[in-house]
Amino acid sequence: MTKRQRRTHSPEFKARVALEALKGIKPIHEIASANEIHPVQVSQWKKELQEKMSEIFERKNASDQGAKEDEIRIEQLERKVGQLVIERDWLAKKSKELGID
Repeated sequence: MTKRQRRTHSPEFKARVALEALKGIKPIHEIASANEIHPVQVSQWKKELQEKMSEIFERKNASDQGAKEDEIRIEQLERKVGQLVIERDWLAKKSKELGID
C-alpha cells in the first residue's frame, strides 16, 4: 500500500472555493465534490475567509499609519546621524589642532 502524496492548493483556489461556499448558492458537499476536496476542508476555508475578511481593509489603514511612523523615525535618525557627523568632524579638527592622533 502506497501513501498518497498530500495535495497543496494555491491561495487563489482556496479563495475561490471559500467565496463560493460563503455565497451559499450551492451546498458545501456539492462544492467539495466539484473541486475534488473534502467538505470539511471547504468549511474550514469558508470559516477562515469569514474571520479574516475585515483584515483586508484594516491592513491598508494600518500600513499607512506604519509608513508615517517609519518616515518620522527615519527623519529622526537622519538628524541624529547628521549631528554625530558634525561632532566627529569637530573632534577630528580639535585633535589635529592639539596634536592628538
